[in-house]
Formats: sequence, structure tokens, C-alpha cells
Amino acid sequence: MSEYTSPLLSRHGAVAASGPDAGVAWHYGDPVAEQRALARGGAVVDQSHLGIVRVAGPDRLSWLHSITSQDVQALSPRTSTELLVLSPQGHVEHVAGVVDDGEATWLVTERDHAAPLAAWLERMKFMMRVEIADVTGDYAAIGEPVAAEGAEGEPVTWWDSWPRVAPGGTRYGPAPEEHPGADRPWRLVLVPRATLAAAVAEREAAGWRLAGTWATEALRVEAWRPRLALDVDHRSIPHELDWLRTAVHLHKGCYRGQETVARVHNLGRPPRRLAMLHLDGSQHLVPDAGADVRTDGPDGRVVGTMTSVAQHHELGPIALAVLKRSVPEDAELTVTGTVGTGEGAQPLTVAAAQEVVVPGDGVSADRPEVRREVMRGLTPRGGDVPQSLL
Repeated sequence: MSEYTSPLLSRHGAVAASGPDAGVAWHYGDPVAEQRALARGGAVVDQSHLGIVRVAGPDRLSWLHSITSQDVQALSPRTSTELLVLSPQGHVEHVAGVVDDGEATWLVTERDHAAPLAAWLERMKFMMRVEIADVTGDYAAIGEPVAAEGAEGEPVTWWDSWPRVAPGGTRYGPAPEEHPGADRPWRLVLVPRATLAAAVAEREAAGWRLAGTWATEALRVEAWRPRLALDVDHRSIPHELDWLRTAVHLHKGCYRGQETVARVHNLGRPPRRLAMLHLDGSQHLVPDAGADVRTDGPDGRVVGTMTSVAQHHELGPIALAVLKRSVPEDAELTVTGTVGTGEGAQPLTVAAAQEVVVPGDGVSADRPEVRREVMRGLTPRGGDVPQSLL
């Protein structure tokens, strides 16, 4: 799938996406109109570049429950959730949307993570009665702005319930009804890859417009929705990205990385925090993702990284950034990076205003009150978790 090219890229006006969205269209000639159509609930998006892993067998749910961050032991058919695979230190390694059809559990992830995720699951199988298959070559995803689970008789469908707080989860950012992501309905319908073009044409016949990833990324960034391929690095823990909302159950049994999840939730503040940036668009260009975020001024120091960047049809250029927790929430920032690649890359610096996603105090909505020092080296409420424990 690394060389995948969607058949919809042959459409007139299609411009290919790059990076983790390579293989599908960035837009089809009018990205602003496509984004508006998606925002008002009248567009379909080719997401056939995503990866899909299928897990069958009678032990699948109890087994996935025991090795991942989410409680899926009693997951009902056609009920969507999200899970993380964490390192022993609690760092995010894999992220997957999860839905079960009654016979198998389907995991939707980034294209380049499907094979590694399937391989890791295979290594963890031991004597469990499960069958794991990377079915990315057989099934394709179609994105649509619908806030509903798949109904009986429909294809397997994963509904992204972000920013709703799942049972057993918690939040660092605002309540779901006050969250900007509340206005972003989104789900992925899984269809046989051979029927991708026909499934899209069926939706176009119903009046929907075909949109590209320019539109989906702009609405994702506006919704503060983290993405594995862009917003996660080797140090990321779920608290920093507000991922305890949808992907972590705090009261289930042990799993790899669970100690860090509990420790940071109960005793310390995440070392970093996600923020949304409103970028100065007066130069008509913005740096590419991966640019440094600095404090403003001639002696500005690097305080984070711009991880995702998008052009929104109403907000203009916006981005997600992972900042040091110590950066004041009202700090004026600049983004310093490049535009383009190779010999044609040009340096560019733009001003940025931050919008808080994960608050600087690092306290979740239900963080327990710590009234005394539990043990030497661990701090009471308001203190930091020692880096050696992460």
C-alpha cells in the first residue's frame, strides 16, 4: 500500500495529496467549496489510503481488552470506540478506530501502521483463539459527515465520536458540548476495495460533493482532533493530546503502559500540551508541518513543534502544535520553518496566536484530590511527574 494510488485520482481536476495522505486527492479543483460542502454535511471523501486490520475469533474482544488502553471486553456489535497501543513507558505506538460486526473486530489506522499493528498483534496472540489479518488491500474507507453508528444491513462503519468522553475516560479540554469538535460529524464506511468508485458515485448521485483531504484536515484541526501520523512523536503520551477522552479507560485492568497513564492522571501534569494556533496569513504562505514554535521576540526560544497545518475556509491558516507545558497560555508565539522541499525550500517565519486545548495546569476534569505526598519523589496535586517515571 505504500505505492497506492486511488482510482478517484483520475477524476478531472484531482490534485494528489502528499505525506500520510499520499495516494488520494488533496482536492478536486475547488478546495474551499469542497470544505464548505463537507462542513454542511453534503460531501463524501476518499479515505481509501487508510489501513484496516481485521481480528476474528471467539477470544478477540477479551484479548484486545487485555493488551490495549480501551475497555472492549463487552463491546456490542456496531458500536464504535478507539484504542491505543502504548509502549511500556506509556508512549503512543499505535492508534485505531474500533468497531465489531458480531463476527470480527475491525481496526482502522494509518496506512503505514496497519502492517506493524497486525505484526504486533500476531506476536501478542500466544494461545488466544484469534485470527489477525491486514485487509488493507481488500477493503477501503469512505469518509462522510454523519454522526451515527452504522445500521444493521450497512457496511462496517466506524463513527468518530470525538469529542464525546467515552465511558471510563476523562478530559483535559472543555466539555463536549462546548468543544469545537462537537460540530464535526465524521464516520468511515468500509467497503470492498473493488466497489470504492461505485460507493462514492452512489453518494454523489444523492447530491453529495466529492471532497479531498484539504477539507478533512482543515475540519480536523479546527476540532482539535489529534492524528497518529502527524501529531504523535516518540515521546507522546495520551494526556498531552487530550486522548483520554476517547481512547483510554481509566478503570479497566492492567495493560502495557497503564502505570504511566494512571500516574500522570493522578499525580502529575503532562510534560507537554496540545494547542491550536491561528497563523498570520498575510504572507499568503505558512511553514510546513514540523516547524519550530518559538516564543516571540529577538531572543525567542523553541518551545514546541507545529504538527498539523491546514487552510480553513473561515478561520484561515490554522495548525495544531505540541508545546512545553510551561509555555504561558497567553504567550505570543512565532512559527519558524520552511515552505517546500529540497533545493526549492524557503525559510519562513509567521506570528501565531494560541488557543488552549490541554490547559497548562495539566489537571483533568476528574483528577483525584491528592492531600499528601504519597511517596518520596511523587508530588501532591499541582506538582510535576518526574521525567524518570515517564
